[in-house]
Amino acid sequence: MMSADTLVESLVDPVVAAAEAAAIVPSAISLIPPVVVLAIAIWLKRPILALVAGAIAGLLLLSPSGALDNFAETSLRVMQDETIGWLILVCGGFGAVIALLVHTGGAFAFGRVAQRVATGRKSSLMMTCFLGVVIFVDDYLNALTVGETMKRITDKYKVSREMLAYVVDSTAAPICVLIPISTWAVFFGGLLVSNGVAPVGDTTGIATYISAIPYMLYAWLAMIMVILVILGVVPLVGPMKKAELAAQNATLAPQDAPNSSTAAQDTHSADDFAVQSFDQEFEQADRKGGKLYNFLLPMIMLVGFTVWFDIDVWKGLLVTLLLTLPLYMVQRLMTISEMMDVMIHGFKTMLPAICTVIAAFIFKDVCDQLGLPQFIIDNLAPYMSAQLLPALVFLSMAILAFATGSSWGIFAVSIPIVMPLAFAVEANIPLVIGALLSASSFGSQACFYSDSTVLAAQGSGCNLMSHALTQFPYAFAAAVIAFFGFLALA
Repeated sequence: MMSADTLVESLVDPVVAAAEAAAIVPSAISLIPPVVVLAIAIWLKRPILALVAGAIAGLLLLSPSGALDNFAETSLRVMQDETIGWLILVCGGFGAVIALLVHTGGAFAFGRVAQRVATGRKSSLMMTCFLGVVIFVDDYLNALTVGETMKRITDKYKVSREMLAYVVDSTAAPICVLIPISTWAVFFGGLLVSNGVAPVGDTTGIATYISAIPYMLYAWLAMIMVILVILGVVPLVGPMKKAELAAQNATLAPQDAPNSSTAAQDTHSADDFAVQSFDQEFEQADRKGGKLYNFLLPMIMLVGFTVWFDIDVWKGLLVTLLLTLPLYMVQRLMTISEMMDVMIHGFKTMLPAICTVIAAFIFKDVCDQLGLPQFIIDNLAPYMSAQLLPALVFLSMAILAFATGSSWGIFAVSIPIVMPLAFAVEANIPLVIGALLSASSFGSQACFYSDSTVLAAQGSGCNLMSHALTQFPYAFAAAVIAFFGFLALA
């Protein structure tokens, strides 16, 4: 792991040097790249393309004739950053572990054992909720595994696939946001470090991330809301009520939605590749012969070693992989060659996240050269109070995350703009970070073409649009409460 001083220098020095070389006085033209990014992200729903286009627009503003050379230098500077290297390794490592858990059938074995506890409608849905909490490492693994393992037993008790998908979706991204040992925590923690939000001693951003967990209101409320819906405290409304009545009156068990896979491929999410890759991995998984300990041991090791190494996820991943591979080899589940293929395939499923963070770092570097943070601070700080900022950040970012279907991409775009303003008005920094993460988790759950929504519907065997429409009233209600909660806390 890199030292704190080395990390700070690697992040700050190149940006300062670039800004001095450009000699740009902060002005309104620095707003053009973010506008380009947001416009393209909303229009094409491609955050990576939007971030690259925004960076190019900024470089053209700096020097039209030198834009190509500047882009080459900026991209190389970013790729040489130690933080980028760490993020690539950790995100790819998570993908490798997840692929192994899926392929060996260990995740499905866990679900089969848990099903024995479910004896009725409410208990089957509560078990679904419990599984969603336990499988917290990644929302892809969560959404696909929980729906796939629980839909047979919920069918037995005439629970609609729409209700199952809602429970699965509510315990996918929201849970991954709240657990600091997940792909979400790694991704966002790295962005906090790269943008100078984390203090010098927090080289991974995880400690700063943990400080914001109590303020991730939407994630907490989404979890509370789904439990209240299961228990009947919050009544069924609108499309969900119709779906549940239809399921209870049905004489035949529902079939898997025939268009769920097609829906995943037809959406314009930034993570189409990852969705299809996980779909292929699940088709090859050992659904019936998997052993429970092949899931539990790697999960326990991952959490235990990560904590042992002072919340160093990369060291925890390394030790987990080093012990998991021999465990699977001794059982002859796969040859070493097959395990390498599965791990590489899992690594590839993380490419959208890796590419997003690289593009975000390049975009941030260009914005620094244009003086965007300083311009925003100078012009908005006099009008923005510390009390209003968290609520307005949640509102604006939630709308953008919902519109684009990319919660990670929007966070990457917004943090270089929002956090300097938060520091300038002396807002509660963990509260502002919590507002940003709340907006991200809302977009991931509520948007009908987000990766989490697509996977929850696909894993539950539910039509994509039926899932999106039935869960939206509950997600929207949680978002409204979260907005007023941020006003009250500030």
